Amino acid sequence: MSKLRFRVVEKAFHKKPVEVIPPSERPSEYFGKYVFNREKMFKYLPSKVYAKLTDVIDNGAALDRSIADEVAEGMKKWAIEMGVTHYTHWFQPLTEGTAEKHDAFVEHDGKGGMLEEFSGKLLVQQEADGSSFPNGGVRNTFEARGYSAWDPSSPVFIVDDTLCIPTVFIAYTGESLDYKAPLLKSIQAVTKSALDVVHYFDPSVKKVIAYLGWEQEYFLVDEGLYAARPDLLLTGRTLMGHEASKNQQLEDHYFGAIPPRVAAFMKDLEIQALELGIPVKTRHNEVAPNQFELAPIYEECNLAVDHNMLIMSLMRKVARNHGFRVLLHEKPFKGINGSGKHNNWSLGTDNGILLMGPGKTPEENLRFITFIVNTLMAVYHHNGLLKASIMSATNAHRLGAHEAPPAIISSFLGTQLSKVLDHLEESTNSDLIALGDKQSMRLDIPQIPELLIDNTDRNRTSPFAFTGNRFEFRAPGSEANCASAMIALNTAVAEQLIQFKKDVDTLIEDGEPKISAIIEVVRRYIKECKPIRFDGNGYSKEWEEEAKRRGLDCETSCPLIFDNYLKPDTIRMFESTGVMNRKELEARNEVKWEMYTKKIQIEARVLGDLVMNHVVPVAIEYQTKLIDNAYKMKSLFDADEAQTLSAENIAIIKQIAEHTGYIKEHVDAMVEARKVANKIEGQREKAIAYHDTIAPMLEQIRYHIDKLELIVDDQMWTLPKYRELLFVR
Repeated sequence: MSKLRFRVVEKAFHKKPVEVIPPSERPSEYFGKYVFNREKMFKYLPSKVYAKLTDVIDNGAALDRSIADEVAEGMKKWAIEMGVTHYTHWFQPLTEGTAEKHDAFVEHDGKGGMLEEFSGKLLVQQEADGSSFPNGGVRNTFEARGYSAWDPSSPVFIVDDTLCIPTVFIAYTGESLDYKAPLLKSIQAVTKSALDVVHYFDPSVKKVIAYLGWEQEYFLVDEGLYAARPDLLLTGRTLMGHEASKNQQLEDHYFGAIPPRVAAFMKDLEIQALELGIPVKTRHNEVAPNQFELAPIYEECNLAVDHNMLIMSLMRKVARNHGFRVLLHEKPFKGINGSGKHNNWSLGTDNGILLMGPGKTPEENLRFITFIVNTLMAVYHHNGLLKASIMSATNAHRLGAHEAPPAIISSFLGTQLSKVLDHLEESTNSDLIALGDKQSMRLDIPQIPELLIDNTDRNRTSPFAFTGNRFEFRAPGSEANCASAMIALNTAVAEQLIQFKKDVDTLIEDGEPKISAIIEVVRRYIKECKPIRFDGNGYSKEWEEEAKRRGLDCETSCPLIFDNYLKPDTIRMFESTGVMNRKELEARNEVKWEMYTKKIQIEARVLGDLVMNHVVPVAIEYQTKLIDNAYKMKSLFDADEAQTLSAENIAIIKQIAEHTGYIKEHVDAMVEARKVANKIEGQREKAIAYHDTIAPMLEQIRYHIDKLELIVDDQMWTLPKYRELLFVR
């Protein structure tokens, strides 16, 4: 290998784990150390202020601005005791990341000195430039005002010397410019509509909670090797690179022993995550080499999203302390599995009942089936939207690649639950029997009251699988904001539950007993949403054809999939539930199309630079050496013998010429194609042009680069190869 590459690889190979000294306390004692949680609220806030603030958090009461100054004073006192000097409004713009602007706790004291100051006004609201973040045309450069506003339901936390305040981010004109604002509205919509339905079964329930448990997959790469790969540095994935002879085919990495350096990183990450109140629980090796996963205990949906955004930032920082770089791209390496972020979603009540979990009585199981079927209905009617909510230029590499869910949304229920629904679908009113003063179902499956949480097998090809007491939305990508998928799912289920209540109430008004009315509507829904249920192999060609016959969205073009956000049914759903309006949806789609274009554009430019500065010069240099060798053969041997001895070199010379010729020709064509696409004014049309013409060129050019990697002398190849990126410890 080249001297530079050798030094980088050798340095990576000999790195030792960074020693991590854990706190002397148990995790339960330092959990939330840097979070202004209820314990700190109770200590630093007056009792009346504490009561009002917890009422806001627990019951969604309106925030009384009159208590803001006292809350800010309490936060400031705690923060300064913790060594904090600055504060920031921490929000989630449409960049898939987070944003923050730090201000110090300082003001003039009027006597030539400074004092620590943090008022309720600064806590509750700040102004940021609304035109400098992706906004889809909602804000012009000359209309820059935007506001960040405190979200009291997500606790304030400390990172380094800064007090971080979770906020929403909205335009001066009121439109949301972030993920949190519509997420909070979607949670409010689904919990309210779910509460109305729960009251059919238990009028004493006061609150329904949306839960989320994410599973974060990621790759670790040695920092030196990462820096030596401009494509990883600039795009998050390798735009070239031939598969290593050994990758994941032996299936020996999955759940294997965690390498020492990685274990040290994980330990450090977990300690810091727990101190920030992130309840991380699970860690393990994933399927691909150098791929890993972590997962927390379930939390309320909004807080879980905040914690996922926070831990992705924390992972990047901690990894560098251990000589690694974290790769959160969905497909950083070709030929091995990419990374997803499974979103485990469920609904629960304030008295501890999981609405997606089976019960012990027929009525409890009717409630369970009611919420399962309504969720299926929501997924069925908005399967295209759910796919759009997780689609991106990066996730498109992973979906449908026989390693992740296919780009067709369907739901796996498992044999037992499918039998229950099938039986109920085929039953009639004569199958109902009296149960006290109510009615219930007579079912041929007596085990239903004893359904176990994990009574179903798993189906890794299902994008939306029922897994015992929750649905696992497996399609979101590893670097995405979970909020995108949760906004679509929460809103779709909210709309469906509202419709369910209308349908049931109509039957009750016509004289149908309540339980009988619920069963009749559920039975009708089971028949209607049956096309979304699929327990087979989602990777098969047969399923693609069957899905089309069922009327499911089978589109694979990323820009066209985004169209689902602007369908009349989608706009009506978001507006009727109060989550987003047409203007916000149109703006977000503009951002999605623009982001898709920019990511493909960057990849194309990076690949062109790598080709002209690394690949082609090295290939030609090696080709020149072979040519020189062939000429020297002629001077040493007679013509026939020289021809025989140099035949193999001549063949390689021709191969190099063919590959480099193709590469240079198609890189030039790609540049011209970009010029044409860049002149297109509409963001949608431009994104389609990049998808249809430029994205395929990346793979076509890569094929020839990867062939050259196998041909060119390893000592000359300057870029770290897969066998080094994926296996150095």
